Amino acid sequence: MGGFLLTLLLFGFVFLAMGVRVVRQGYVYTIERLGKFSLAANPGLHLIIPFVDRVGHKINMMEQVLDIPGQEIITKDNAMVGVDAIVFFQVLDAGKAAYEVSSLFVAIMQLTTTNLRTVMGSMDLDETLSKRDEINAKLLMVVDHATAPWGIKITRVEIKDIRPPADISNAMARQMKAEREKRAQILEAEGLRAAEILRAEGEKQAQILSSEGRKEAAFRDAEARERSAQAEAQATKVVSEAIAGSGSQALNYFVAQKYTEAVAAFATSPNAKTILFPVEATQLIGTVGGIGELVRDALGGDKK
Repeated sequence: MGGFLLTLLLFGFVFLAMGVRVVRQGYVYTIERLGKFSLAANPGLHLIIPFVDRVGHKINMMEQVLDIPGQEIITKDNAMVGVDAIVFFQVLDAGKAAYEVSSLFVAIMQLTTTNLRTVMGSMDLDETLSKRDEINAKLLMVVDHATAPWGIKITRVEIKDIRPPADISNAMARQMKAEREKRAQILEAEGLRAAEILRAEGEKQAQILSSEGRKEAAFRDAEARERSAQAEAQATKVVSEAIAGSGSQALNYFVAQKYTEAVAAFATSPNAKTILFPVEATQLIGTVGGIGELVRDALGGDKK
């Protein structure tokens, strides 16, 4: 009797252990009862009925990346290009992902490849190279709508690489080089033009300033000559008044003064070795005597 109970307990323990299932975080297990989907087991500890229930599929609920292999696609203008892409998706309904499609990864790959050919085949080569964002958006919309019944969400579709033919790549490289050389020549010409304009503006400004300087200098010279003439006129007036008041004595004084200054200039000249006077010495003495008489008269007038 004791052995039967022990055997019964052992059988119950084994039976219970067979019904314990632990679901890992990030996964959902589908439980099938007698071959029919009954529930989706979330992460944690679960008890199932052995021999009646079983785990059907272990569905990864994390966001996954599917690499789309390279494809040869003919564009609208009959250019053959190689394209690589990747698809990001996440399972939202484990039951649909497990039982609505036979092979989820193969289905997504084939669906993406087909629509990639359709979208890029409707574009020219230049559009496929310059409108990646537009291609990605179209693919995302189409593939996400097509996979919605499978319980998954397409989060992103990205074109990794577009490889045009070698001859077209070489032509594009030459075109790019020519365009850059053209822009460089334009920039250089614009720089030279700007430099010439600045140089001309500088010369113009310099000429204006030079003209204004010459004008100012001429004005100053004229003003100086005017003042010199006024001073000369004033001096002449004073001399005339002195001659009118003193007679020949004042005239002799001024003549003797100029004569003496001229003789002194000849005497102090570094190039004059010999001085010849074309006048008689008595004239110089008489002139000096006249100066003496003029001085005596002036002093005598002061004493009076």
